[in-house]
Amino acid sequence: MRLPAFSLAPASADASFRRYFRATVTEPWRKAGGAQSLIVMDAPPAREDCRPFVHVARLLVDAGVHAPKVLAADIDRGYLLLTDLGTTTYAAALDAQSAPKLYSDAIDALILWQRASRERTLPAYDDALLRRELHLFPDWYVARHLGVALDAKQRTALERVFESVLANNLSQPRVFVHRDYHSRNLMVTTPNPGVLDFQDAVHGPITYDLVSLLRDAYIEWDEEQQLDWAVRYWERARTAQLPVDADFGAFWRDFEWMGVQRQLKVLGIFARLHIRDGKAAYVTDMPRVLGYLRRASARYRELDPLTALLDDLHGGAARAAPA
Repeated sequence: MRLPAFSLAPASADASFRRYFRATVTEPWRKAGGAQSLIVMDAPPAREDCRPFVHVARLLVDAGVHAPKVLAADIDRGYLLLTDLGTTTYAAALDAQSAPKLYSDAIDALILWQRASRERTLPAYDDALLRRELHLFPDWYVARHLGVALDAKQRTALERVFESVLANNLSQPRVFVHRDYHSRNLMVTTPNPGVLDFQDAVHGPITYDLVSLLRDAYIEWDEEQQLDWAVRYWERARTAQLPVDADFGAFWRDFEWMGVQRQLKVLGIFARLHIRDGKAAYVTDMPRVLGYLRRASARYRELDPLTALLDDLHGGAARAAPA
């Protein structure tokens, strides 16, 4: 594709090694629907593989979800040219007035994505991957961030919790999973939302993306509101004939147990981003994630050992007040 004259400026960065730049056109042109800006992705091939991004972008667009279109690609050098979904994230736009419409749109887009699910199209969110993510918690959050060495009894108790969590996660119906479907990766666009940061998509548990959305590491709503939006998703999913449990109580339990897996993983990832990659800002979001985790674990007897461990690690400070 031949581009007209343009100016280039940083657009955004994420938790990976990818960088994004906005190319703003400085003369009239007719390509890409006359768009006045495009996004250039720079993904160093030694650290990032652009091919999953291109593959998942096509799946999202084919599903009717508003995702960036790949206009040009140089896979060997790690460059993509993408349509621009604008500058307003859900995280920036959400407040009490805007939230009902924005979350309704996000739920509708999620259902479109899940309805498009096909076996053997995306990598499996299998036992090995889920388990590897869980171990980020003891390896990075506990050992590296907190500087705590678990004793044999604590390690055994935590492994038993992991087995219970994995058994639940792996028993859930499987659909396409974005894997980071939250306020920083959803853009306020027309049609709404625009969806970003989807290159790690997998085929896995149906509640995962809803957990990402409603128990967001970057913005928190009280549990009554989370429950209301979860019911709205569940009702629409049933209408769309997605394989959600016919009993909402059972669906909610799966949602919470999937959340435990995600929150343990996220605490480990945030610790790693801080310690290994020098991205200290994520530490400020840890208490929110820890609060989600502590409240969910306290509701299920099988998770009592996790609740006890969290209290041991934080001297009781993990006892979060109701959201």
